[in-house]
Amino acid sequence: MDSLAKDFADGTLSAPKTPCLSLYQPTHRSHPDNEQDPIRFQNLVKELEASLAKDHSGADTKALLEPLFKLAQDHDFWQHTADGLAVLSAPGLFRTYLLQRTVPKLAIVAGSFHLKPLLRALQSADDYHVLAFSRDSAVLFRGNRYAIDEVPLADGVPTTSSDVPGANKRNEEHEGAIRTSGGGVSVHYSRTSKSTVVDNDAEKFMRALDKAVLDHHSKPSKLPLILAALPENDSMFRKLSHNPAVLAQGIGMNAETMPLDKLREQAWKVMEPHYLAKLAGHVDSFGASKGKGQAEEDLASIAKAAVQGKIGTLLVEAERRVPGRIDGGTGAIANGDLTNPEIDDMLDDLAELVMKNGGEVVVVPAERMPTQTGAAAIHRY
Repeated sequence: MDSLAKDFADGTLSAPKTPCLSLYQPTHRSHPDNEQDPIRFQNLVKELEASLAKDHSGADTKALLEPLFKLAQDHDFWQHTADGLAVLSAPGLFRTYLLQRTVPKLAIVAGSFHLKPLLRALQSADDYHVLAFSRDSAVLFRGNRYAIDEVPLADGVPTTSSDVPGANKRNEEHEGAIRTSGGGVSVHYSRTSKSTVVDNDAEKFMRALDKAVLDHHSKPSKLPLILAALPENDSMFRKLSHNPAVLAQGIGMNAETMPLDKLREQAWKVMEPHYLAKLAGHVDSFGASKGKGQAEEDLASIAKAAVQGKIGTLLVEAERRVPGRIDGGTGAIANGDLTNPEIDDMLDDLAELVMKNGGEVVVVPAERMPTQTGAAAIHRY
């Protein structure tokens, strides 16, 4: 499966050749709920085909749609989906992403990809990591209020203490010599006790784990990290950790083999106060900045500021779509119809412009948005 985080970081989705096909669909994890998912997918592909036919030749549309038709027939794929599916297709590019949250059904042909649902998957305020670990093993999960799944640890992140050089290497210096006494064999711990050696091995593992998770997961994702471990292991890890993403409260139990739904419930109890505080902070910041003339809610004004690189933070409403176009040079906007292959979602385009210029985009549920326009922008200065 394609890596959403890597594709965003590499800019793979930022300047595709046109036309760009974006398909989103809610999916199901298990039988019998997932039986109709391939049929619904084929219906969305037909919508893309009809939209393409308005402005493109049969040969062009065939090449773009071929991988989607092939995916529709992939029985194994449809047996291992998650809560949402995103499929992007453009000349020379085809990407498939399984999402941990449901998405509205969408089939859009435009001059760029429709990315807002993917931005939410990457940057939603309720996403988190859970590091479940013991003294000699670890598992990483990514979740939100609705779902949680194990994620593969990046190369270089130790999954067991045996991955750490020097750990589990109890030699003569630590354990002393093996000596015979009266025909028997005994071990004399002349320098370091056996329990101390075990503790040292655990410390080496946790130090290596902390640094690797920080470098390979916390820094790239910028997600808060919830620790899930027995209290004594949690305490040892915190004393050694240099990861600022670690939340003060953890899950005080060994969660490596905990049922996923229980782990999600425990993680959300920890995460919810931080989620609400983060959203409230953005809303308060918008209100304060607006009072100083440093914030915008009018889409036309936001578009001009986005093109000029003036926006530091953009809040966009999660399920809202505003059909139209934004002139990439002037920021001028024009309303339109999403059935037109040249028309996209202006909120989506605003998010791309802000990210392109180094700003932060936060996708916010409708009930917590501070504006009625679908967007709220805070200027850098």
